[in-house]
Amino acid sequence: MTPDARREALRTALADVRGRIDAAARAAGRDPAEVALLAVTKTWPAGDVALLTDLGLTEFGENKEQEGAAKADELATLRPEVDARWRVVGRLQRNKARSLARWAHAVDSVDSPRLADALDRAAGAAWEAGERSGPLHVLVQVSLDGAEGRGGVGVDDVEALAERVDGCAHLSLDGVMTVAPRDADPAEAFGTFAAVAERVRTAFPHARTVSAGMSGDLEAAIEHGSTCVRVGAALLGTR
Repeated sequence: MTPDARREALRTALADVRGRIDAAARAAGRDPAEVALLAVTKTWPAGDVALLTDLGLTEFGENKEQEGAAKADELATLRPEVDARWRVVGRLQRNKARSLARWAHAVDSVDSPRLADALDRAAGAAWEAGERSGPLHVLVQVSLDGAEGRGGVGVDDVEALAERVDGCAHLSLDGVMTVAPRDADPAEAFGTFAAVAERVRTAFPHARTVSAGMSGDLEAAIEHGSTCVRVGAALLGTR
């Protein structure tokens, strides 16, 4: 596919996704402007990210530190005028924290005190080295079913981890994130998550982000208060 054809395919897909977001928000009695779109670009080339920036997107999600770092560097060459923000949405090993702090705006998958502490140290070192000019933004990932391998802190331990993050000098607690459990009713899952998010907002009024919903279930997430949907397949396609 030529770059022009790919751009038009992405333009059509983006319009479809934005239409779904708008319709879901209005059906829930919400302002569509309350719901941000995070384009999840894992496994797709930096050239596609560059085309998405041409269409007005500036926030992108990556799963793996090494892939995200390379893509961030390449995009800076392809579109040096774009102030792109990169968010890590996958499980993260603590030994990747120092490298990540060089290029990532945020980590949306913090699920343990040890990871929070590692990211705090890494962000502080990056600040001192002149590699970043602000804190590393953080979402606490919530597990709604305790499934191993998918990450997330249990619903009873969310506030304690949020407090730990909020006390870190070089991290900014922005809110919470979840992934609906497999084979679960998304509406039920996101209803539970909405209650968790409200508890966190009550304790930490600045932590307003509620990141929930992907290509297949974003309507249910928006109905239950999501302020950020993470969309990959519906925007970029499937491999």
